[in-house]
Amino acid sequence: MMKLTKKTHACIRLEKGGQTLVIDPGSFSEEDAALGADAVLITHEHLDHFNEDRLRAALDANPAAELWTTRSVADQVSAAFPGRVHAVGHGDTFSAAGFDVQVYGELHAVIHPDIPRITNVGFLVDGSVFHPGDALTVPDQQVETLMLPVHAPWNKISEVIDYVREVNPRRAIDIHDVLLKELARPMYDMQIGNLGGAEHGRLAPGASTDL
Repeated sequence: MMKLTKKTHACIRLEKGGQTLVIDPGSFSEEDAALGADAVLITHEHLDHFNEDRLRAALDANPAAELWTTRSVADQVSAAFPGRVHAVGHGDTFSAAGFDVQVYGELHAVIHPDIPRITNVGFLVDGSVFHPGDALTVPDQQVETLMLPVHAPWNKISEVIDYVREVNPRRAIDIHDVLLKELARPMYDMQIGNLGGAEHGRLAPGASTDL
């Protein structure tokens, strides 16, 4: 059994067998979101997914902790943590803190045609939980739990709904939601729940569920 804890915005913590894996502890998440992690995964370099100071603090706090991420992020921190920072890309597989991870995707979603796209990867953990980062990447296998980016400068709700349909997970749980006002939440819940074709839910920051 795996325990999922939602942190603010795009960050989640996964726990299994006494080990903790943290994905995307950025500047919009809690300052201690990455502390205590045995492994950290970062999908891309944008500040709401990657905060260098907080990441360094987490790696300093646990000398055995390691990081898997894109080349652009790895280059910023690898010199300080030799042998502990790994650059990965689409198609790679690895084991991190007892979790099996597959990497999917190559580019961040289009924000605007005039803004150059950066590298973005998604992580499928234990063949079950998929965190796509800032993209609507569809893995080539069944996903039990889709971490669903519901609100961003690069998406709209019709795309979010169609993404759930295409991935066809057992359940979708909201992430990338710090800018979504509570006033809009019921509308998003209703439309994604009614039209997505999968169980849809959201967790308050700090709340957990067993998968």
